[in-house]
Amino acid sequence: MAPTVGLIGGLGLFLVWWACWVPGRPKTRSGSFITAERLLRQAGIGNVSPAQLAGTSLASGALVAVVVAAMTAWPIGLCFGVFASGAPLALVVWQAKRRARALREVWPDAVDHLRSAIRAGLSLPEALIQLGTKGPEILRPVFVAFAADFRSGGSFGDSLDRLKDSLADPVADSIIEALRLTRDVGGSDLGRLLATLAECLRENLRTRSELEARQSWTVNGARLAVAAPWAVLLLLATRPEAMAAYGRPAGLVVLAAGLVVSSVCYWLMLRIAALPTEERVLR
Repeated sequence: MAPTVGLIGGLGLFLVWWACWVPGRPKTRSGSFITAERLLRQAGIGNVSPAQLAGTSLASGALVAVVVAAMTAWPIGLCFGVFASGAPLALVVWQAKRRARALREVWPDAVDHLRSAIRAGLSLPEALIQLGTKGPEILRPVFVAFAADFRSGGSFGDSLDRLKDSLADPVADSIIEALRLTRDVGGSDLGRLLATLAECLRENLRTRSELEARQSWTVNGARLAVAAPWAVLLLLATRPEAMAAYGRPAGLVVLAAGLVVSSVCYWLMLRIAALPTEERVLR
């Protein structure tokens, strides 16, 4: 009985080791890694990896912390280093929002180009390829790459999947899936579908532009309210007595409390003022 129990126990330990430590097992990516990768694609800088973004954030934070600490005091330099470490990510988020806004503005025109090409008798691949020369400027490089991919011998479905990944846009997902469905099952209502879609996109663009115009004043005012105390602190820290005061334990507590309050308030401002974004459900 004892050898049997030992054999079963050893087999169980071997299976645990096999599941966790065997070489060549594919590694699962964390949710934050996937989110950063998706954000980089939406910003149009998919050639940068999340690890490179994290390294840039750490390097910028360390550089700013050293420079500000050399000019003032190390607690103040540490606070500004924390702010600077979030600057690359904030820049990527800003670029992603800017690109999404630019795509929202040009998609109605792109849909009209597709509708005209299809009504003129072009096939679906030809209609998409001609967007590389006659479509909106921001979309031309993507569709030029699609044309090269399709003409190199790839199937239309695989080329559409790679086009969706490069665009990383929910509106593009809807248009591409409508084209794929039409090509697979056939139908004569594609022109009417594209006309309706272009009208809906223009109406959505008008509504969102009005909301963003009204929102910008409040958001900019909140950002100024968060940044103003730290700008004043940076000016005061050039005085020797202020540097000495913030080097004491009480000064460290004040800086830590200000850092936490500023971060939490800025995060709350972004969450409250954020407009709903359309999710990619057809990836």
